[in-house]
Amino acid sequence: MNIIVCVKRVPETTEVDLTIDRSGKEISKNGLVFDLNEWDSYAIEEAVSIKERQGGTVTVITLGSEDSNESLRKCLAMGADEAFRLTDPAFEGSDGLATAKTLAAAIKNLPYDLILTGAQAEDDGFGQVGVSVAEILGIPHASLVNRIETKDKKARVHRELEGGLEEIVEIDLPAVLTVQSGINEPRYVSIMGIRKVAKKEIKPLGISDLSLTADNVGLQGSDTRVDQLSLPSAGKGAEWLEGKPEEIARKLLAILKERGGLTQ
Repeated sequence: MNIIVCVKRVPETTEVDLTIDRSGKEISKNGLVFDLNEWDSYAIEEAVSIKERQGGTVTVITLGSEDSNESLRKCLAMGADEAFRLTDPAFEGSDGLATAKTLAAAIKNLPYDLILTGAQAEDDGFGQVGVSVAEILGIPHASLVNRIETKDKKARVHRELEGGLEEIVEIDLPAVLTVQSGINEPRYVSIMGIRKVAKKEIKPLGISDLSLTADNVGLQGSDTRVDQLSLPSAGKGAEWLEGKPEEIARKLLAILKERGGLTQ
């Protein structure tokens, strides 16, 4: 089973006060810590687990600068066999579709039975790259997958639906599956593990290697683009209500009536 996993290096922003850079189109990256996208770590773990059960290879691919090598080496330390980094000035400004075009151009030249991606990326949350790759390659896909069983060129997958429901579908391989968090427990990567793969080759591929042209990748090949970012406007903050419980209840009721929270 030859498996390809598409990954992304993203900034950790959950406990950081974000600012917008001078361009007004991106957040300021100064001082931010970057790591492998959380959903992608589950995809890598699932790929390596399938390889350990059934044999085969795991190849990881990312689109990014040389800084992305750090995330690729983490994937290699988890058990991936080969890594490719798609890098070229022409790729800058890619939206989800342009990113998918670039990834698909690299993937079509590689042997694969299964392609895994995270369900979404922590930085943009679009959740569109995996399914777009499937459409470009002309193969089936399933999204929000939380269990995978493969046998005889078919995959039986469990999909997470709204309201706690689950769908079970059978899909022909090759296919693209976007992996949901909770499908497994990603293995711990030690510093020693990173050191063991420090000299392993990460192959860079540019636009000429992928037989692409500048008009169908990067900003030129994107259907969407960011014109301007803005931070949410600051409100007045919380209002503390003091007094006995019945007094607080009367004050709260008065506020709700005053501000249209109650219709009667």
